[in-house]
Amino acid sequence: MAFFCKKGYIYAFKFYTMKKIGLLIAMVFSMAALHAQQPLTPELLWKLGRVSPVGISKDGTALIYKVSYPSVTENKSTSKTFIMPIEGGKATEIKDSSPYVADKTVSPDGKYRVYNEEVKLQSVHGKDFYPELDQSNAQVYNGLDYRHWDTWNEGKYNHVFYKSTAAGDQTGIDILKDERFDSPQKPFGGEEDYCWSPDGKSIIYVCKKKEGTAYAVSTNTNLYQYDLASGTTVNLTESNLGYDTNPSFSPQGNLSWLQMKRDGYEADKNDLIVQANEQVRLNLTANWDGTVSNYLWAPDGKNVYFTAAVDGTVQLFVVNFPGVTKMTPVVKQLTDGYFDVHDLVGFSGNHIIVTRTDMNHAVEIYRYELKKKTWNPLTHENDKIYEGIALSKTEKRYVTTTDGKKMLVWVILPPNFDANKKYPTLLYCQGGPQSALTQFYSFRWNFQLMAANGYIVVAPNRRGMPGHGVAWNEQISGDWGGQVMQDYLSAIDDVAKEAYVDKARLGCVGASYGGYSVFYLAGIHQNRFKSFIAHDGVFNTQSMFGTTEEVFFNNWDFGGAYWEKNNAVAQKTYSTFNPINYVDQWNTPILIIQGGTDFRVPIGQAQEAFQAAQLRGIKSRFLYFPEENHWVLKPQNALVWQREFYKWLKETL
Repeated sequence: MAFFCKKGYIYAFKFYTMKKIGLLIAMVFSMAALHAQQPLTPELLWKLGRVSPVGISKDGTALIYKVSYPSVTENKSTSKTFIMPIEGGKATEIKDSSPYVADKTVSPDGKYRVYNEEVKLQSVHGKDFYPELDQSNAQVYNGLDYRHWDTWNEGKYNHVFYKSTAAGDQTGIDILKDERFDSPQKPFGGEEDYCWSPDGKSIIYVCKKKEGTAYAVSTNTNLYQYDLASGTTVNLTESNLGYDTNPSFSPQGNLSWLQMKRDGYEADKNDLIVQANEQVRLNLTANWDGTVSNYLWAPDGKNVYFTAAVDGTVQLFVVNFPGVTKMTPVVKQLTDGYFDVHDLVGFSGNHIIVTRTDMNHAVEIYRYELKKKTWNPLTHENDKIYEGIALSKTEKRYVTTTDGKKMLVWVILPPNFDANKKYPTLLYCQGGPQSALTQFYSFRWNFQLMAANGYIVVAPNRRGMPGHGVAWNEQISGDWGGQVMQDYLSAIDDVAKEAYVDKARLGCVGASYGGYSVFYLAGIHQNRFKSFIAHDGVFNTQSMFGTTEEVFFNNWDFGGAYWEKNNAVAQKTYSTFNPINYVDQWNTPILIIQGGTDFRVPIGQAQEAFQAAQLRGIKSRFLYFPEENHWVLKPQNALVWQREFYKWLKETL
């Protein structure tokens, strides 16, 4: 090739050759980078730091946040606290966040501190009744609520206390003295269940003042105001029969809270209520067809920002507070995209600080510019890990249901997806049943990890999910095995039409109500699926009603008790919609997973299902976690869960 005699030609040739070499080198590096990206594994998933905001500094210039680091070796997590400039930049580890963040437990006048602790008020154990029998471990109950979530009732109750901030060892004052009620609410309530009034003279707290069986069948929490000077308590929301939660005050001193109207319905429309003055109480979201997740007042008190599920995502909204004027509050959606907005941390100028996730990324903290509508990530905890992970592709699809409705379906494709290949495909069944299926990032039901293992994931926003209007959300109650099951089948059938779906390798997986869905579909799927996985699922609606702890849930969603023979809705739940009645049609391998301390969906559900499968000669496996509840929280157990999950799919799909 070097036979040119003219100098210019030789230079031209050299330039051309070097350009090709440069392109070749670039391609090599590009391919190397591509190959350097590995699919997500369970081990990598459990190396991710878990970011949670603490707050914004008192002077508004810094963000304080925590990162939890799980250790598989030590089978626990440790955490570190960081501070960073609110405009972004380098984060610095700190030992204590209290010097930087305003202490909401201190009264506005600085005189008192509010806190909560458990107090023993009820005799439960044998030795409580018979002190001489101090080796007895018997427990005696005279009503329901004898256990809740994953804990037995030992006669102890959460109570709110306050004490002086002055130096010295002081005894706190119990504002629920001798009352056998919980505040904060069990099992998940915390400091969001109480707050100071702006003048520091009273404490507002959330409480369901019922006990025993009455407690187990009701969702009627109220807001109570305790006056420090007189020691008297007033019920502020006595007229409302459902949940009243999350009290806070506007910058102008208006009490606000979240409210559900109907007693016994835990997934009712959650509205934002504001006490405009002593006579006027406003529902700011009454005319909006959605349900509020959490909220935060703007610094000027003119608007309230909140998050809510919408169209398969969780977005940021704003509603104006008109005060006592006759203006109608107007709700506006501010953000849009393939992500979920979660915690509302605070404000910095024209920015609101929030947390955000999507199906490929765990929680990070972001700054959102309200006027320009631009995003800036503040934390980058897991960027380096993600740089080496090949990401899955998420597609939004709309499917027509059997009753002519448009249903959103998320389709998650494996990394480096090739439409010319065929992939095994999983129908994912969401729990709840009224839990939103959005751009969440789970450390167990992780769509990115499923896709990384070579599976297409089909995740339908079936009946019962918020984000598609109140009517869509409510339709599942009393209809567990009805239209929603057709929604599932419509979703998988529609996606299975694609040439890249291996129709001979379809699986179905889910937990809680999703586990119920798996058990039910196993009897009616007409050979669509080749493998099933059910985690903490309802298998027998009748025994579920007889053993679960929050009876109000089953009263509402099942339509009533199994002995109500004249109750058509209830009887349909215990007959037509009961998975046990279709076990004779089971013909597909099934993995059944159960937590030993799950009192919401007790162990008997899994035992009944596994026994039925084994006695019918169906390939089945029982994965049992004695010390886990409705979730799997310990790192080593979580890895066992992941490994068994994919081992089962490899064996059967």
